[in-house]
Amino acid sequence: MSRIGKAPITIASGVEVSFANGVVKVKGPKGELHQEIDGAISIDIADGQITLSRTSDHRDARSKHGLYRSLINNMIVGVSTGWKRNLEMIGVGYRAKATGQQLELTLGFSHPIVFELPSEIKVSAKAEKGENPSIELESFDKQLLGQVAAKIRSLRAPEPYKGKGVRYVGEFVRKKAGKSAAK
Repeated sequence: MSRIGKAPITIASGVEVSFANGVVKVKGPKGELHQEIDGAISIDIADGQITLSRTSDHRDARSKHGLYRSLINNMIVGVSTGWKRNLEMIGVGYRAKATGQQLELTLGFSHPIVFELPSEIKVSAKAEKGENPSIELESFDKQLLGQVAAKIRSLRAPEPYKGKGVRYVGEFVRKKAGKSAAK
């Protein structure tokens, strides 16, 4: 049995969870999310806890057991406390400016990049003297937040020679030796 899948999920206070027609709906103070659940997984909501079990021991059902438990847990945490993702920009002249749902990035190209953010994501950009410019993304949807953060990072991924680019805060970029090390 899946170690993650068999762990019960505690429903946080102020969060409503419902399951009908193969769809789990989670509603909380920060927002509302829904997730379709495969028929191989059954859900039981009782006494402020959610337990997931699989209907068969088929390989497909075993693989989805822990997955759906993690997705539902992330939904509950998201609508109750929310998720944050921080990115930093390392490079001369790299800047970020947030206005509403638009993020304007200057990443060393001939023109600034204007990135339109979904309405579920809140963004703030800060640049203090002596520190690298940073972007903070906040949302109740962990999947969407990770997807948007990855898209921003892909605009100028960190390169392995000087480490310049957009990276997650705390991300380690292994640096390569340049041409001079080959001789």
